[in-house]
Parts: sequence; structure tokens; C-alpha cells
Amino acid sequence: MDLLQAIFLGLLQGITEFLPVSSSGHLALARAFFGNDIIPGITFEIVVHFGSFCSIAVYYRRKLIAMIADILKSFSPTGIREKRFITDYHTRLAYVILLSMIPAMLVGFTMKDAIEGLFLNPFVVSIMLMVTGSLLFSTKFAGRPENDVNATKGFLMGIAQACAIIPGISRSGSTISVGLFTGISRANVANFSFLMVLPVLAGAMLLEVLEIMENGIEIAAVTFLAAGFLTSFISGYFALKYLIILLKKEKFHYFAYYCWAVGLFGIIFFF
Repeated sequence: MDLLQAIFLGLLQGITEFLPVSSSGHLALARAFFGNDIIPGITFEIVVHFGSFCSIAVYYRRKLIAMIADILKSFSPTGIREKRFITDYHTRLAYVILLSMIPAMLVGFTMKDAIEGLFLNPFVVSIMLMVTGSLLFSTKFAGRPENDVNATKGFLMGIAQACAIIPGISRSGSTISVGLFTGISRANVANFSFLMVLPVLAGAMLLEVLEIMENGIEIAAVTFLAAGFLTSFISGYFALKYLIILLKKEKFHYFAYYCWAVGLFGIIFFF
């Protein structure tokens, strides 16, 4: 891996992790198009995923600090006596986030090998991008929902997140689309979609760290790792900010055209 490749992969991870165009789909197509030389090492994957994790943590830093503070208060002796662990908004939101993780965990542990095989089939990935585009375009007709997330809606978004394990299906695109159609407001659905992925990213990084401990640490240049982290973090932060702006302006469905274009190119090229 050279420096330009590290920057490219960092940008690819940072931008496509948050924009509803499927980061896994883009990586699978990039591997098929450029060859196996573009496949990053496991250490590099951890670094760029950590960049995405930090993007969300920095963007939602105030909300995360408020959540952690309220959760600690809810489970303090006073909070338990006053049953804040039941009534506090941020604590209940944390419960819903945990609930939303269940589908992805089940799919990840039971279908890991089958899903990994799809990464080697760029034609199927291209079809999934067409599916993502259709889903995104459908949000044009979602109206202007005004509700907040609850356990049922959060779990449905969790199912959408589990489906996004398939390369070509966008995680942010599917979760936000499902949230809009269940009646969650655009501001609330964006917040929940990106807060719910924090534990998933943390879990993915943990699994990769365990794989490193089992197989040994890859020796990589600090420059390449730093370039990957910085490009993933900076591009991810601005991609997240830009997506929320477009979502509030009801222009979320615009990404459908991009997904259709890339998916159609892949179907023709890899047929």
C-alpha cells in the first residue's frame, strides 16, 4: 500500500460510511475493478473504521455527553429510587439503541461466511446498489413525519441495519428510509441512525482487533495509518454534516440517482 492508496481508501470509507451509497458496496466494486492490490490490511481497516467512529463521536459530542450523564444519574441510588432508569429520555433512548443492535448481531454471527462471499461477486453488489437507489428514491413520498423514535421503530431500523450487512445495501440509506416511513421526523431519524451505529462500529473494530491478536499484527507504516485515519475522520465528519442538511431539506432521495448510475455501470461492466 502506498500513500495515495491509503488516502483513497480513507476517503472511500469516510464518505461512503455516512452518505447513503454503501461503503461496503463501493469497496467491493473497487476491489473488483482495481484488483486485489487495493485490499487493505486488517490494521488499516481498524484505523479507518476508528476514523468513522470518531466522526460520529465528535459531531454528536454534546448529545453523547448528555446521554452518558443522564444514564449515570438514572442508575445512581437516587435515580433508582425515583425510577429515572424508566422515565429518563436519554436512558430510554439507550435501551432502544441496544434493542436495535440485536438483528445485526444475529445476522453477523449466523450468516458471516455467506455474506463475505457476496463481496467477491461485483455483479450482485451492483444489483444491490440499484435496490438501494430505489429505496432512497421512495423517501421522496415519505411526507413530513414528526414523531420520535420508540422501541418498535428502533427495532425496525435495526432490521434495516442488519440487511445493510449485504454489500451494496446502504446502512444509513436503509435505516433512515425505514425510519421516515415509520413516522420518525427527519431530525430524529438522522440522530438515531448515526447513534445506533456507534456500538456496531465499536463491535466491528473489536472483532478485527481479536483477529489481529489471533493472526498477528501486520507491520504498517505509521504514515499510511495516519493518512487513512485523518482522511476517514475529516471526510466522514463533513459527509455526515452534509447528509443531515440534505435530509432536513427533503433532498435525501437525490442520492438514488448516484446509486442507480454506479449500479448500472457495475451490472454492464461485470456481467
